[in-house]
Amino acid sequence: MYKLVIFDWDGTLMDSGARIVSAMQTAARRANLPVPTDDAVKDIIGISLLPAMQILFGKLPAQQQDLLFESYKQEYVEKDKTPTPMFNGAGDLLDRLSGQGTLLAVATGKARRGLNRVWQETNTGHYFQASRCGDEAESKPSSDMLVQLLNELNVEASQAVMIGDTVYDMQMAQNLNMDRIAVSHGVHSAERLAGHAPRAIVDSLAELQRLLCRG
Repeated sequence: MYKLVIFDWDGTLMDSGARIVSAMQTAARRANLPVPTDDAVKDIIGISLLPAMQILFGKLPAQQQDLLFESYKQEYVEKDKTPTPMFNGAGDLLDRLSGQGTLLAVATGKARRGLNRVWQETNTGHYFQASRCGDEAESKPSSDMLVQLLNELNVEASQAVMIGDTVYDMQMAQNLNMDRIAVSHGVHSAERLAGHAPRAIVDSLAELQRLLCRG
């Protein structure tokens, strides 16, 4: 049993990959940039937004970068209607972990404003004792988010586990010798995730619940 369970958000608890892909492709068109493939966008999910855009499009003039950045945010938040449901079993998992006294946190590439918005939309923010966002720490795969969370909650890396769907989640935990569990229902394949030696790779949140919860 872990004292602290740290979750990634997009692709781990929320099925938002399709909207991220769609919004990024539309933003590229609006900024007159080459439209990235679905796989190219999926590959950068989990990284903070500006570094992710630099991977996809290279170094851009400031005006074009600003247009791309603002267009993406507008598409994702306001215009794109691709559904972003919580994955099956997310509510039960958070209920069970919270009920058994486990500390819960989020480490996400989303901006603080975005995480607060989805917490309000899904009524899940009350489950988490702490969180770090892409505009509050170095981007994954840096371990900065995890170090900040451990310090805030006064927990050792050996008492915590990172749950995520990308190699960036796995790598940032691996850098600290923190246990990590990969979920295969997100954007990176089980084969890629296995390269970072997770304690387990699960196909559903119900399976994760069986690993993390008592009884």
